[in-house]
Amino acid sequence: MSKSRQAVHLCPKLPSPVTALAFELGHGQVIPEHMHPEDQLVYACQGVMTVRTRAGTWVVPAQRAVWIPARTPHSILMSGAVSMRTIYLRARMARRLPRACCVVNVPPLLQHLILQLCTHEKLTRRSKIHAHLIDVVLDQLETVQAVPLQLPAPSDARAARVAAVLHRNLDDSHSLEWACEQAGASKRTIERRFRQETKLSLGKWRQQLRLLRSLELLAAGEKISHAALEAGYSTPSAFIAMFRKALGTTPRRYFENSRTR
Repeated sequence: MSKSRQAVHLCPKLPSPVTALAFELGHGQVIPEHMHPEDQLVYACQGVMTVRTRAGTWVVPAQRAVWIPARTPHSILMSGAVSMRTIYLRARMARRLPRACCVVNVPPLLQHLILQLCTHEKLTRRSKIHAHLIDVVLDQLETVQAVPLQLPAPSDARAARVAAVLHRNLDDSHSLEWACEQAGASKRTIERRFRQETKLSLGKWRQQLRLLRSLELLAAGEKISHAALEAGYSTPSAFIAMFRKALGTTPRRYFENSRTR
C-alpha cells in the first residue's frame, strides 16, 4: 500500500477550546506523521523545526511559527535543541488564517502571549481571565505576516522524481538538465510542471530547497562555510548573498536576532 493511502494517526480531540503545551526536544528528534482535530500554531522559542506535509516542507527558525490547519497530516524534524510551544485552537476559531500551512513571523506581544498561555495549559471562556487571553491571541493571529520559508511539493510523477534528485544532489556540479534526464523527462516539460504546481520556476525551487537546508544546518551549529557548501554554494559569499536576498539579512545576524528576541 502506498504511503499516501496509509491511515494517519488522528490525535484525540482536546476538551478545551484552547490548549497550550510546551516541549523540549533534542537535535534530530522526529515527531512522526500525525494530525489533530484542532488548528495549531507551533512556535519555536529556540532551534529550527522542519514541518513536512504531503503538500510541501516548511522550515521554522527560532522566534517564528508554523500555522497547521486541522486534520493536516504532518511530521516535525528538530534541528538543534528545540524549545517548542504549541497552541491548539478549536478548528476555525481563527477564521482569517488560511486553510493551508504557512510560516509566520511572531511579533513580541504574541510571543509573550504564547508563553503566558503555556502557564495555563487549558483555557476556557468560562474563566474571565482565560476569555480575555483567548480574545487577545485571536486578535494577534489576525495580524501575523507569512514569511517565504516553504517548499511546495510537485504532484506530477516526473516532477516529483526531479525534486527527489535535487534533494539528493544539492551541489552545483549537477545541472538542472542533468536532474531532468535522471527523471526521464525534458527540462522544458519539468519547468512547465513546476510552474503549474509549485508557482516557482525549477531554478527558484532549487534555490528555496538550498535555503531551507542551510537553515537546518545553521540551527544544528554548523559554520556558515560548511552550510554554504552543503547547501550547494561554491563560496560562502555566494551563499550569504542568496540568504540576504531571501531573508533580508545575513545568516549570522538572522540567528543572532532570533536569540536576542
